[in-house]
Amino acid sequence: MECGKMIITTTNAVQDCEVSEYQGIVFGEVITGINMFKDIGAGLRNLVGGRSKGYEDELTKAREEAINEMGHRAEKLGADAVIGMKMDYEVLGSDNGMLMVTCSGTAVKLR
Repeated sequence: MECGKMIITTTNAVQDCEVSEYQGIVFGEVITGINMFKDIGAGLRNLVGGRSKGYEDELTKAREEAINEMGHRAEKLGADAVIGMKMDYEVLGSDNGMLMVTCSGTAVKLR
């Protein structure tokens, strides 16, 4: 890996790079609604078995958006990387119709 690009990793270090400065903790949050048509499809799959492509796609999209948001916040701090990234998922709302994806990590400068 090249040390000049924004790197986001779950590890506490970046291979072949040295942390020169800690910029602080950064977060990415996304809350998304699951629509009625995906709910109907998921309900049918629960009856007959199988995977819910609609929910999987929504989860993938939310995860990518949260990581991108965290990366942009790290860039605003002048960071080259985010280390120690962690991700969490939660279902929200009175009818469990919202999905929240959050991630956090430490923004760092590399040399």
